[in-house]
Amino acid sequence: MKTRRITLKSIALAAAACAALATGMQTQAQTILKFSHTDQAQGARQAGAQIFAKKVEEYTQGRYKVQVFCCSQLGNDPKNIEQLVLGGIDFTVSATGSYAGQLPTLNLTMMPFIIDSYTQGWKFYDESKWLKEQFDKAPAKGFRFLATWEAGFRNMTTREKLSSPEDAKGKKLRTFPNEMMRWQLEAMGFGIQIMPLPEVYLAIQQGAVFGQENPIDTIASNKFYEVAPHVTLTNHVYSPIPMAISEKTWQRLSPADQQAVTRAAREVAPFQRNFIRDNDEKLLFDMEQKGAKVNRKPNTEAFRKSVEPVYAKAREKYGADVDRVLAETAAIRKAVK
Repeated sequence: MKTRRITLKSIALAAAACAALATGMQTQAQTILKFSHTDQAQGARQAGAQIFAKKVEEYTQGRYKVQVFCCSQLGNDPKNIEQLVLGGIDFTVSATGSYAGQLPTLNLTMMPFIIDSYTQGWKFYDESKWLKEQFDKAPAKGFRFLATWEAGFRNMTTREKLSSPEDAKGKKLRTFPNEMMRWQLEAMGFGIQIMPLPEVYLAIQQGAVFGQENPIDTIASNKFYEVAPHVTLTNHVYSPIPMAISEKTWQRLSPADQQAVTRAAREVAPFQRNFIRDNDEKLLFDMEQKGAKVNRKPNTEAFRKSVEPVYAKAREKYGADVDRVLAETAAIRKAVK
């Protein structure tokens, strides 16, 4: 009887050991993929990244787990894209113009006032032959675009009232490192200050800059309205955020897992688009309740007129690509309101 008890105990211990080994092997088999972005934890970008992470784990039957790093933990947008190319991270999502360091023609997506509504913007990013040609060049640069997520239209937040380019003269505005953005803001009359997003709040608070420009969701999640309470809806640039994967990571995936990751990224896009579009007014209302002064009707025509030289400047550098973009977006504006 004693011998039998020892045998049963040994079997139980062996079973437990086998289970532990199996669990360890399963954990070891799961590959962790890093997703880095610059948005705050409460922003739409983070929400989309978390949904994407869950879908990837589901669609790969747990073989891959996406770990999301928000809030510039692993670097600002240029650094994230650099790390994407090197394979230091696996995914990022950023404004189209942020990728222009690798694909200069993407600067043209940042030309001012070429898109007037979300519907127009979605049509351009979904159907533009020119844009598809540019995105198809990305794998040779070390990354590839999986889907176009949404951030919205870029607007101004300033320490003082901003109604027209006259109010911009001599004022220093923070923006991100993008040539086309610099050209148009300087044409409006601003002086430009490039700095990482996490430094902007304090820079405005200390008076180092007059304000900054970003989509409404970014303004709200970073609370820029607290230090720059004048929110001016210039809508000067439509700024969606293509989501990209490192080409090094892509080539390591099996065809089935490539399909799974692409599916996950594309399924997040409608959520992002609707969330941003439908949330803009709510966020503006919330900011107003907290003391922000929202200018919904600035002198848009004056801003449009001030940036007219930008198109000619772009032609000097980018040639026929400029007119292709302007022709496509003009046709979309005519067809879609």
